Amino acid sequence: MVIWSEIGDILSAFTSLDSFEIRNALKSNAAWVVGTVATALSGLLVMWIYKKVPWLDRHLERTIMVFSYLAIALIIFWGVIDRFVFSNQQPWSTTIPPLLFMIMAWFGAAFNVRLRTHLSFAEFRTIMPRAGQMFCLSLDAVLWFIFAVIVLVTTTRVTALSASNFQIVLGTDNVMQWWFLITAPMSFVLMAARVFENFFEDIRNYKSGAPLIKQAVIGGDV
Repeated sequence: MVIWSEIGDILSAFTSLDSFEIRNALKSNAAWVVGTVATALSGLLVMWIYKKVPWLDRHLERTIMVFSYLAIALIIFWGVIDRFVFSNQQPWSTTIPPLLFMIMAWFGAAFNVRLRTHLSFAEFRTIMPRAGQMFCLSLDAVLWFIFAVIVLVTTTRVTALSASNFQIVLGTDNVMQWWFLITAPMSFVLMAARVFENFFEDIRNYKSGAPLIKQAVIGGDV
């Protein structure tokens, strides 16, 4: 079948690590099949790592967010001094911060999936029967996983396209755009892991009779 041939082409392209081959292979619809399987397997792997290394479970995304934010603040702070004190401006000072902000937002989104702070509708769900609560939580898991697959596939295509075209960050000489873009599929792998964590936790709570709906706290702990 054609689909299996296209899947083979995608796997072969990633094995070669050639951005041109990867870009061309990902144009086929088989990318969605490979992307779905890759998201599920990598998400389960990251969830397993989280269980083995609790520090990563609690701090990985937040550490990336904090360092990204500090880097943005430092670049902007020095940019202001450089411009108004030394009458100079680094050409990359206005192009790197937006890329760092995207990284902060992507990993922040993954962490807040774990905290269930994205449109959780907790007030409405608490008055639902227990079976209804479990249905809503299961629907959350399905929708978040589908969202992670869509973003992972599309951003991987964009990353491969950027790498194959040797796109550099504006204002720099040798900083490649794909170095930043590749963090998008990586962050949504982490999101898939958070989705699995929540779903398995919900199943345990449902079987044990523990409360299913809890008040979400932005910036809380896992």
